[in-house]
Amino acid sequence: MHSPDRWGRPLSVSSGARRCWEQPSQLLMDLANLQLGTGNLLSCLVRLLSKEPEWLNAKVKFFLPNMDLGSRKEAPDPAEGVILQLRRLHARGLATWQAFIHCVCMELEVPLDLEVLLLSTWGHEDGFPSQLGAGEEGCSKSQLHHALKRPHQSCGSSPRKKQCKKQQLELAKQYLQLLRTSTQQRYGGKNPRLGQPLSFHIAPILQKSRDTAPLDTQEEAVMGDPKAEDGILELFNTKAKKGSRVIVVLGKSGMGKTTLAHQLCQKWADGQLDRFQALFLFEFRHLNLVTGLLTLPQLLFDLYLSPKSGADTVFQYLEENAHRVLIIFDGLGEALYPCSSRKTEGPDASGPIFTLFSGLCNGTLLPGCWVMATSRPGKLPTCLPVEATMVHMWGFDRLRVEEYVGRFFRDNPLQAAALAEVQADRRLQSMCAVPALCQVACLCLHHLLPGTSVGQSAALLPTITQLYVQMVLILIRQSHLHPTSLLSLGEVALKGLEAGKVVFYAGDIPPPMMAFGAAYNLLTSFCVRTGPEHQETGYAFTHLSLQEFFAALQLMASPEVDKDMLPRYVTLHSRWVHRTNARLDLLDYLPTFLAGLASCACRPFLSHLAQQDEVWVGAKQDAVVQALRKLATRRSKGPKVMELCHCVDETQEPGLAQLAAQSLHYPLSFHNFPLTYTDLAVLANILGYRDAPIHLDFEGCPLEPHCPEALVGCGQVENLRLTGSKITSKGISCLVKALCLCPQLEEISLRNNQLKDQELLDIVEMLSCLPRLRKLDLSHNNVSVSTLLSLAKVVVTSPTIRALQARQTELIFLLSPSTETAAELQGAPDLQRNARQREEAQTRNLRLRKCQLRVHDVETLIALLRDGPCLEEVDLSGNQLEDEGCQLMAEAVPQLHITRKLDLSDNGLSALVVHCVLSALSTCRTLAELHISLLQETVVLIFAQEPEEEKGTQKRAAFLDNLMPQMPSELPPSSRRIRLTHCGFQAKHLEQLCKALGGTYYLSHLDLSGNALGDEGAALLAQLLPGLGTLQSLNLSENGLSLDAVFSLVQPFSTLEWILHLDISLESQCFLLRGDRRRRDALASGSLPECPAGAQFLGFRQCCVPRSFRLRECQLEPSCLSRLCEALEKCPGPLEVELSCEVLSDQSLETLLHCLPWLPQLSLLQLSKTRLSPRSPLLLANIFSLCPRVQKVELRYPHHVSLHFRSSEEQEGVDCRFMGCGLLQEHVEPLCWLLSKCEDFSQLDLSGNLLGDDGLRSLLECLPQVSISGSLDLSHNSMSLESALYLVETLPSCPGVGEALVNLGPEQSFQIQFSRQEEAGKTLRLSECSFLSEHVPRLATGLNQALQLTELTLTRCGLGLEQLTILLSLVKRPTGLLGIRVEELWVGRVGVLELLRASAQASGNVTEISISETQKQLCVQLEFPRQEENPEAVALRLAHCDLETHHSLLIRQLMETCTRLRQLSLSQVNLCDASSLLLQSLLLSLSELKKFRLTSSCMSIEGLAHLASGLSHCHNLEELDLSNNQFNEELMGTLEEKCRLKKLDLSHLPQGSWSLDMLTQGLSHMALLQSLTLSRNGIDDVGCRHLSEALRDVTSLKELDLSHNQIGDTGAQLLAAVLPRLPELRKLDLSANGISPAGGVQLAESLSLCRHLEELRLGCNALGDLTAKVLAHSLPLQLRVLRLPSSRLGPEGALSLGWALNGHPQIEEISLAENSLTGGLPQFSKGLPLLRQIDLISCEIDNQTAKHLAASFVLCPALEEILLSWNLLEDEAAAELAQVLPKMGRLKRVDLEKNWITAYGACLLADGLAKGPGIQVIRLWNNPIPPDMAQRLQSQEPRLDFAFFEDKPQTLQST
Repeated sequence: MHSPDRWGRPLSVSSGARRCWEQPSQLLMDLANLQLGTGNLLSCLVRLLSKEPEWLNAKVKFFLPNMDLGSRKEAPDPAEGVILQLRRLHARGLATWQAFIHCVCMELEVPLDLEVLLLSTWGHEDGFPSQLGAGEEGCSKSQLHHALKRPHQSCGSSPRKKQCKKQQLELAKQYLQLLRTSTQQRYGGKNPRLGQPLSFHIAPILQKSRDTAPLDTQEEAVMGDPKAEDGILELFNTKAKKGSRVIVVLGKSGMGKTTLAHQLCQKWADGQLDRFQALFLFEFRHLNLVTGLLTLPQLLFDLYLSPKSGADTVFQYLEENAHRVLIIFDGLGEALYPCSSRKTEGPDASGPIFTLFSGLCNGTLLPGCWVMATSRPGKLPTCLPVEATMVHMWGFDRLRVEEYVGRFFRDNPLQAAALAEVQADRRLQSMCAVPALCQVACLCLHHLLPGTSVGQSAALLPTITQLYVQMVLILIRQSHLHPTSLLSLGEVALKGLEAGKVVFYAGDIPPPMMAFGAAYNLLTSFCVRTGPEHQETGYAFTHLSLQEFFAALQLMASPEVDKDMLPRYVTLHSRWVHRTNARLDLLDYLPTFLAGLASCACRPFLSHLAQQDEVWVGAKQDAVVQALRKLATRRSKGPKVMELCHCVDETQEPGLAQLAAQSLHYPLSFHNFPLTYTDLAVLANILGYRDAPIHLDFEGCPLEPHCPEALVGCGQVENLRLTGSKITSKGISCLVKALCLCPQLEEISLRNNQLKDQELLDIVEMLSCLPRLRKLDLSHNNVSVSTLLSLAKVVVTSPTIRALQARQTELIFLLSPSTETAAELQGAPDLQRNARQREEAQTRNLRLRKCQLRVHDVETLIALLRDGPCLEEVDLSGNQLEDEGCQLMAEAVPQLHITRKLDLSDNGLSALVVHCVLSALSTCRTLAELHISLLQETVVLIFAQEPEEEKGTQKRAAFLDNLMPQMPSELPPSSRRIRLTHCGFQAKHLEQLCKALGGTYYLSHLDLSGNALGDEGAALLAQLLPGLGTLQSLNLSENGLSLDAVFSLVQPFSTLEWILHLDISLESQCFLLRGDRRRRDALASGSLPECPAGAQFLGFRQCCVPRSFRLRECQLEPSCLSRLCEALEKCPGPLEVELSCEVLSDQSLETLLHCLPWLPQLSLLQLSKTRLSPRSPLLLANIFSLCPRVQKVELRYPHHVSLHFRSSEEQEGVDCRFMGCGLLQEHVEPLCWLLSKCEDFSQLDLSGNLLGDDGLRSLLECLPQVSISGSLDLSHNSMSLESALYLVETLPSCPGVGEALVNLGPEQSFQIQFSRQEEAGKTLRLSECSFLSEHVPRLATGLNQALQLTELTLTRCGLGLEQLTILLSLVKRPTGLLGIRVEELWVGRVGVLELLRASAQASGNVTEISISETQKQLCVQLEFPRQEENPEAVALRLAHCDLETHHSLLIRQLMETCTRLRQLSLSQVNLCDASSLLLQSLLLSLSELKKFRLTSSCMSIEGLAHLASGLSHCHNLEELDLSNNQFNEELMGTLEEKCRLKKLDLSHLPQGSWSLDMLTQGLSHMALLQSLTLSRNGIDDVGCRHLSEALRDVTSLKELDLSHNQIGDTGAQLLAAVLPRLPELRKLDLSANGISPAGGVQLAESLSLCRHLEELRLGCNALGDLTAKVLAHSLPLQLRVLRLPSSRLGPEGALSLGWALNGHPQIEEISLAENSLTGGLPQFSKGLPLLRQIDLISCEIDNQTAKHLAASFVLCPALEEILLSWNLLEDEAAAELAQVLPKMGRLKRVDLEKNWITAYGACLLADGLAKGPGIQVIRLWNNPIPPDMAQRLQSQEPRLDFAFFEDKPQTLQST
């Protein structure tokens, strides 16, 4: 017996058929004895089929799907009926007949002899039953379905006939009945037809998108129940607008879309869809075959069912009743032609199929009809209207899977086992979620369960591909079909996919495969109509995925497919759900099946199928896997990632899965395409191979209701976002259950899912199951006020929720980890982050903004806040509490558990309740700040923190109180800030208001800005101020005040001690009175603290804090100024006054200057942004006679004047600066007369004026009457070359001039430096003066007269070689020295010989020559008078020279002029052989040469020999520098003879063993050596050993430089042993070596014996704190420079060094840069009197450390440069520096690059600069300051530098 199929029929074929296929030749021989004719054969076939009438009917229906079997009268004789049906099959042609014969032999019990005869006679192309040929013509015509019988004219081609209404209705009724009968015959029947899947009876899950047309019952969007079948009827319960109703059903392959369409047809035929009178079903795989143009009637009648008569009448009826017509288009995603842009204009207009489809969808055709289309996701054409209803068809959930399996195995003993297998295996259950796969899985279990134990059957079905493979294996075993025969079916499938073909005909499929597919439901048949008279039987695979599977089999098993061809089929397709034209390819799931077949488990099956060994199969599988590896490393997105996960999961390759998992995006986003349970299950499987956590983002992705269950147990997912995913109520229920099983989640987002109240509550209830959750986002859902309050109660009572943020549609929960999780975090490596998280976890916030809360909700809120735990912040702004609600909240404030802030803003509070609120809050002692602004609708209450939380806050409050008291800040609990702004208060309200405020506990800040007090109110308030106690600030801005109010406020400013700053901007209506918090606290306690020892400089911040009065934007008339000065006369000092007005007249300025003597307490007067007259410089210059206390006068463009006054009568140099004031020549004489009243000017700056050449002449003539001991700056005064020459000529008559600098280029510098004592030599530097040839004699004449001029520098002055030669020859002085330095481009081009030739023309003796080709510089020093040498001595020296003839004259000239040459320097020059030979000859003749320098130069080996020969005769050399040159033994050998050498520099010369030996020998002869430089010579510990031995004899050594070598601890220890033997050592440089604490400690100990050491450089060594501690005890008293950058010092080592340096009398420079000095920065409380530079770059200095550092700076009076770049300084540190800058008289440069200083801090620094005139620049590059703000600040204060490169203008060296 053959095993029956699930319909009870045998599934295996007869043994005779099997033998026939396997051995056809033998069987034919056995048939030779049979003498049966074809007639007898037909009789046998008829008798056989007469016994199987149902089977025969089914097969005829399969091969002739258009045949109406029930409409014909049954024949009285069964045999005649069989013959009739055989004739119908015969009429279809040879291919159909052969396929039918194969079906007979395969499926029925056919005797062997008959089977052989059937196959041999009719089973091949040569056989065809002639007996059935009779009547073929008539039969073929009669077989035409009546649906294709047409009237004599095609529909729509003739005008409609006029008929009576009754007749029209009758014709329509007949057609509708005919349509229903035809549909009943096609799809009717209660029992499933052959080939019909069982899932037909399981109701599908249909989910309407919530953003489309709503359902009539809006409570549930998921249709269908596993127990009922009427759910699909809800598809049409849509409230759509008039016009076409379009429904699109989206579902992945195998979900049952076609089955749904058939079921709708069945239900309509059965009368269950009574809302529709007509229903048409079209499949796009059929419509694709229609290539012509059709009208709509032709589509409905020619291609579906034609009326028997009256087609026009019927169509007219359909148009009139279009709302009751349903047209279904199945397989929209399989359409092969894009939607045409052509529009149909009416039913008679013809067009392509897609044009008709578009017209139906858009309502231009058959308006009002219903259109339903099914499609795979992502293939939606643009013709679909936007308002179309989208319905997602999901797979089976768990209940449906169990229902399906139970019904499949009903009445079967295996039912329980099958259910157990599905329930136990999660992967199998996820595959069964697809209905088509569930059917295949049941079929496989049906045959696997009997022979396997529990769990083994499911283990054989791990992937979709292997599920199909098992199905094929079962079918092969049952049919006894040879496996290789399947390749023919695979070839058909592959060719069809490549050609976009899914419909086949009988000739396309081999008859055996046709029979095989028909027997096992692999193929389905249907009638294909492409015209009114054309129809064929078409065949297709049951599912498109089945065709793709067989195509994959063909690719993997066919020998015709090479392995190199496989990668082009392994691609990823994007199937985004958007409305675009459909794509033409049908290879969506082919890569997935290829990946599945690449699994090792499929190798035996493929080997058997292909009849190849497993090596051959493995090569193909490897090709697929490698292609997937390449795809896995790409950064794919969205659907491609999901498809990749499916492919990788199918391979079951762990390595590939791990690669894919690690390569996924972080976060991993999926946007706008549907996801099923199977998708997420596969994704979870892949993520299981990932090491790092991942964030999943599903935005706008429709989800299957039970989809989230797939993520259970996936521990890698930390962040889950399901935004706009259209989750249903059932989906939420599944989601809640799934999330409870995902304890690793840290963030969940369910935004924009239209969740209801109960759903939100269910989600919040499960928060306790997620111990690591930190954030839950439920924004943009539907939440009511009552539910919101319930959620607030959850926040208050839950220990893990720390914040609820609700605002309109926003709803966010912030959570803290549980106690166990927090304990885990404490042990994590990121301590800083965990500390912040623990701090956040301790705070709770409740924010319900704009949530429509009303008065009746206040009681609930008060109960929550009163009975619950403490909340840090409660925000109720933007609601509708009104006056009553706000007052109730204010009265309840003392009882509420709020620690930080309560916000009641924008709640409709009126002015009537403000006093009530103040009264209610007066009893709340924890209130720190109250801000009420009726105009801005602001009501904010800030509360004091607990004491243990105040420490950090108090520090910030102290800073902010000093700098920005007008801004709200965190305050200690003892202080209170009240801001009543824009509340409409007038003068009449002040008494009542001050009475209420007088009872306020410890009021510190009062803000009454934006009211209407007026001048009357200001005067009254000035009288009431003492009653308010000691305030810290009072803001009266925007109160309509005038100048009278200013005088009213000056009175309390002069009398009340707490008011230190009165800042008024009259036009801007800014009135601010400020105090100092620490001073206020002292006043409140009744005593002032004394200054600590060593910190008297801080007195101005405690006892002597200067008072400041600022009056801006005001017209300052003389009477006003007199009155103001009279009022300020009583103000205690020191006093700073700043005045600002648009224009200040000369009379007003004179009045102000004459009033200054009345103010002895005045320390600073500023006139900012005030335009003055041209006479203002002269008026200001008169101040020196009016007020001798003036220390500095500065008039600077644009319109800025500042006058600094001394605090004592000590006479110091006065600084006077009139810059950019438009001074002309006519002003010079009166100005100098006024300036002569001053005894001494340290600086006189007249730059930026209009003096010109004549003004300079006048100034130089009047200059002797002005006493200047510093500098005179005349830059940017439009001076020309005449001024430069005039300066040269007048230098002899200018007493006290030490140095002058003139630059006539773009910089326009003209500076003269004076000194009180007449210096021996003067220096003149001229730049870009453009001298011409006629100017050279005049320049020489001036130089000849200026005998005190000893140095002249000419930089880019246009002097050529010829002019220079002339100048050298013309300069003739009677006596003295003159150095001429020329810097021109041509110096680097002419060569050494030409430069020496020019030097030889000098009229004096050349004592020094310095040439640098790279720097383009020539320096010649001349000595006068010239001393001529004995000609005989010259001839004798020439005799030793081996020179060519043309160089003999040059050497003779050089010998004559250079006989006294003491220094020869050649730097970065190229010496040819001739030059080196000349150099050799020159060296031979230089008997007085003391210094020779040849660095970074190029010469040949022969040149080195010449140099060595020349140096060997220089026995009197004292300094030798050969650094950065080539070296040889001959040159090194010259060192042995240099016994008088005092300085030797051999840097950048790699020292080998031979060179070190020679150097050691040479050092032994240098008893007088004082300086040795061997930097960057590659000296290691071995070399250091030789060097240290040689140094033992060099006891006179003062400087030793061994930096940038490879000296380690051993070398350091050797040097430590020899250093004490160098008693004269002054400088030691060992930076950038490899010294660690092991060598550093011994080195530091030895330094204690170097008592004369002045400079120590040990940076860029890993010395550590231990070395620093030892060094601190060993620092010599004479030390001037200590540089330890990048030495791995910590706070401990730095503090030790600071302790040792504190009060050091000689230290001038300290560098501790690039060390971690947080909390350990040295403090110099005793001061460093000579410190000039301190380098603390990149030392992690913060605000607190900078505060003490700034205090130390003041104790260093000689400090010139402070380097604090790349630290952690903020505005607080900038404020500290700004306060000490004016106290540092010699400071020139501050570097604050790369810190965290904002524009506010920069403004403070600018204020400090205004009080510190000597500072040249403050660097602020790369601080968080906007570019526009930086530009504005720099325009106001040019000394603020925000550029990347520092601009260093040429300045006087002595300044």
